[in-house]
Amino acid sequence: MFDLANKVAIVTGGTSGIGLGIARGFVRAGARVALIGRDETRGRKALEALEAKDAAIYIKADISVGGQCQDMVEEIERYFGRIDILVNNAGMNIRHHAQDYSHAQWHRIIDTNLSSAFYCAQAVYPALVRAGGGKLINIGSMLSLFGTTHGAGYAASKGGIVQLGRALAVEWAPQNIQVNTLLPGWIETELTAEAKELFPDLEAGVLARTPQGRWGCPEDLAGIAVALCSAACNFITGTAIPVDGGYSIQG
Repeated sequence: MFDLANKVAIVTGGTSGIGLGIARGFVRAGARVALIGRDETRGRKALEALEAKDAAIYIKADISVGGQCQDMVEEIERYFGRIDILVNNAGMNIRHHAQDYSHAQWHRIIDTNLSSAFYCAQAVYPALVRAGGGKLINIGSMLSLFGTTHGAGYAASKGGIVQLGRALAVEWAPQNIQVNTLLPGWIETELTAEAKELFPDLEAGVLARTPQGRWGCPEDLAGIAVALCSAACNFITGTAIPVDGGYSIQG
């Protein structure tokens, strides 16, 4: 039920962190994977880390530009012959007080985290229809649920990603496309490393609030991603699932 053999997955922001952790899970479940990112050096290193040989490729693309999303999808479909899964994972943050964001900084966050997910979903839709259906996973955040300081742009984008997922889930259900969102808790990535530098008390605070008593690692997202993209979860769509060690339910 959880076998992804013969499936082809796109993972944006797939060259590090959560994206690479999910890609590793897909490969182990039998899927072929296209990693998308803007840094070719990082892309080559990610392919080496996957040890997937012909089952994985890297494509350089700036997915905040709609035309590049279309080109990316066409290249992947030519190479693998089909596309079954899209993981919208690419993301970034600029930490400022809300009143201090420039308009350019605001748009950079929204374009990278939210608009790119929409552009990629639009671009991949015809390929999923040709495949007879498919799976789309958006990567949200705890800030899809909670407010924060130094993060108005990021929180807005990650709240939006949940609603985008719900809207696509309703609209594309007749085409047998299931759309779900994962809400990572505090995961050890480059983004959270920056947060630790900005907030010295963050490490202890996260550990105190997380019932499982640890930070997550990128591979902690792999199991639920594989499950949602498998036949076992064909009747699950429009959900937003925390993967957070209990952080979001701690009173």
